[in-house]
Amino acid sequence: MEFIDKAIQQYAEAHTKKESNVLNQLNRYTHTSVLKPRMLSGHLQGRFISMMSCLMKPKYVLDIGTYTGYSALCLAEGLTIDGIVHTIDINEEVMSTAEKFFSESPFHNQIKPHVGDALSIIEQINKTIEHWDIIWMDAEKSEYPAYYEAVIEKLRPGGLIMADNVLWSGKVVNASELAKDQDTAILDAFNKQLLEDSRVENLLLPVRDGIMMARKL
Repeated sequence: MEFIDKAIQQYAEAHTKKESNVLNQLNRYTHTSVLKPRMLSGHLQGRFISMMSCLMKPKYVLDIGTYTGYSALCLAEGLTIDGIVHTIDINEEVMSTAEKFFSESPFHNQIKPHVGDALSIIEQINKTIEHWDIIWMDAEKSEYPAYYEAVIEKLRPGGLIMADNVLWSGKVVNASELAKDQDTAILDAFNKQLLEDSRVENLLLPVRDGIMMARKL
């Protein structure tokens, strides 16, 4: 869901650096051939993710919720020369699509796909790396609190967590939705959890469907 006027959204995109050719092709393919294309990060949000990665120059990035690979490719744009993006999705079919586009990008050797349960895979990867620099969360909304607790201790000081869809199409400010919809209630609780967590400082950006940002102190 977009929270700003469509004309302003289009103006912002028109005055934002264009996607790479690979991202543009992936964007088109997802919208013509894959179910639920609105799950794609897309141009404006993708450039935001890329800029955060380029500013931080991460070595270890975790992408929870690969879908067709757009966010992983954006995150890879800021990697150090020896950096890696670990990207996780439970859906083998969409991961196969993502891998096709990864192979066509300059970052094909720096993106490591994982298929399966995210929490189990995170537990395994946590044992093999020094720390996380950036974490992008865009998978099962009901698992956001669990993802957060699985990675927060491994996130380096100054490291960044970004969680997508935390406004949940505006439902988090709707009392009836909070009462009847479990995902809405969990996301609202997650937003409050990060606000009150002394381990981080947070910022909720009303970009697209809401991005919660948390910097490790």
